[in-house]
Amino acid sequence: MRKIFLASFVLLFTLNAKSQNLTKDNKAEVIVCKEFHETKTLREIAESQPAYKVIKDEDRKESEDRKRRSPYTDKNLKNALPVGEDPAMQKVMGTRQPETLLNIWEGQTTSSYPPDPSGAAGPNHYVQAVNSSYQIFTKTGGTVTGGGPLTLGSLLFNSNEGDPIVMYDKYADRWVITEFQSQGSTAGNILFAISKTPDPTGQYYIYLFSSPLFPDYEKFSIWSDGYYMTSNQSTQKVFVFERDSMLAGKATSRSIYQTFTPPKVANSFFCPLPADADGQLPPAGTPCPIFSYEDDGWGTGYVDRINIYKMSVTWGTTPTATITLDAQLPTQSFDASYNSSWNDISQPGTTKKLDGIGGVFTYRAQYRRWTGYNTVVLNNGVKISTTQRSIRWYELRQNTTTGLWSIYQQSTYTPDNLSRWVGSIAMDDNGSIGLAYSVSASSGTYPGIRFTGRLASDTLNKMTFAEQIVVSGSSSQTSTNRFGDYSQTSLDPVDGTLFWHTGEYILNGQPATKIFSFKLPLGSASGIEESAQSLSFVAFQNGDKINIKINNLSTNNELIVDLFDIKGRQIDGKKLYPSVNSLETSFSSVGLAKGTYLVRIGCINTNFQKVAKVVVD
Repeated sequence: MRKIFLASFVLLFTLNAKSQNLTKDNKAEVIVCKEFHETKTLREIAESQPAYKVIKDEDRKESEDRKRRSPYTDKNLKNALPVGEDPAMQKVMGTRQPETLLNIWEGQTTSSYPPDPSGAAGPNHYVQAVNSSYQIFTKTGGTVTGGGPLTLGSLLFNSNEGDPIVMYDKYADRWVITEFQSQGSTAGNILFAISKTPDPTGQYYIYLFSSPLFPDYEKFSIWSDGYYMTSNQSTQKVFVFERDSMLAGKATSRSIYQTFTPPKVANSFFCPLPADADGQLPPAGTPCPIFSYEDDGWGTGYVDRINIYKMSVTWGTTPTATITLDAQLPTQSFDASYNSSWNDISQPGTTKKLDGIGGVFTYRAQYRRWTGYNTVVLNNGVKISTTQRSIRWYELRQNTTTGLWSIYQQSTYTPDNLSRWVGSIAMDDNGSIGLAYSVSASSGTYPGIRFTGRLASDTLNKMTFAEQIVVSGSSSQTSTNRFGDYSQTSLDPVDGTLFWHTGEYILNGQPATKIFSFKLPLGSASGIEESAQSLSFVAFQNGDKINIKINNLSTNNELIVDLFDIKGRQIDGKKLYPSVNSLETSFSSVGLAKGTYLVRIGCINTNFQKVAKVVVD
């Protein structure tokens, strides 16, 4: 039985411009897990399941999620900016060369349109989920005993409805797979599978939470106080799930949600995006940023800008949640008007167009903490012309002293006449940015996958790496306009500089997915010497001390060394100067509880940061 408790919730808005249209104070609601189980190992599940059958093309059906989805917003204000071309366009392709694709293999086929590919890398595996299956690979694309492919329902309450999200929670060394489930005509369920151990083929804790509205197009993120979720709902809600309790396998784990009203057009497709932590986990008590944008083309009173909210949650006997409008950042003007019938992306040899996934920041909003500031990278689809769509990307920065946000750089990547869409963006440990996406055009280019990137030291507002073709599509898709709806770029948790991506392309007229990884080499012009790429950084317990050894630093400038627990709470820290590009130091482990801790090193106001994990026993 679902148990609901009222929790205090304060919705405060202190900034102007449309704030008068935001909701007044509301009560948050706490929902206790409705159903919980501990599964068999995936190896055992695989043995009991019938062999996975690849669906025939003629049997592939369109996902039913669009039945609950309002259309995109077309331009309502005809004189909205920009007048003419996008002022932030990058028209010339970069010339830097990335390393050859390090890993690339074919992902899963899908049982429906669209495939909704999602995936993440762990220390030894890559896990991908699509509609409506999941599979565990080695990091070179090899198969794994018990790793599938298996239907989502084999793990998640016999449900195969789709929109899965895969996350590797590196702070806890666990795997998370989620899915939505319909419940009646308007309500729904949110399904979680969390690995019991670091082994993705082992046992899982599975949780079912009720949602008063169907959680269409859900987006998840990892934060110190919970797993955050946003979705496309008629009344906007942000859910937070009790991460610590769920990792411990507690059947009474809770979620808390609250309603808020960011500027949007009524009855339109809209989904905010929660910040997803990479690098160091934010300290306990740090509010989670939530991002959305608005377009002046939506109508009178709207402005081209990014809206940032901050949400705080406290668990305990009476959980509380607070959400506040934190910043509104005017952007270079853009046109985010998309076709209300979902027909946006041209293809060769047909008038049939594909869904351009407009109206939203696409997954993920990667959040990183540096010394002196925090960064978030975002991207969304924009309209270049009646025949072309492309990607506007941003790097936001937050001053850690003042808490103020700003747009550090922004650009619309349009080096030719191709359409680019369903992008996913991330920043590595060196501050380099990787952006991967699908491409298509009315002639010459079938829907395929490509990527580009830039170094932290490069000229702002430019992707300086030459675009790389990952896979070229072989034909157009004419059976439906469904495409995407997801792609996902994540970082390798081992070295922090290897980007992983999974996305869709068209093969023989049907949806297909690819999984690949790439690196953006620093080079001598980056301002970070090549030796930084061979940095040696280890942390280990020896008796009552946590020892830290660092070699091959690129500088002898002051280094900040911090110790955190897996909730992001800082336990200790110090400032030291390396000697001959090396440094050794230690923290006391006396009084520390058994478990995993994180050691972070970084230089003030530079894109240099490394995090190492240490287990205290």
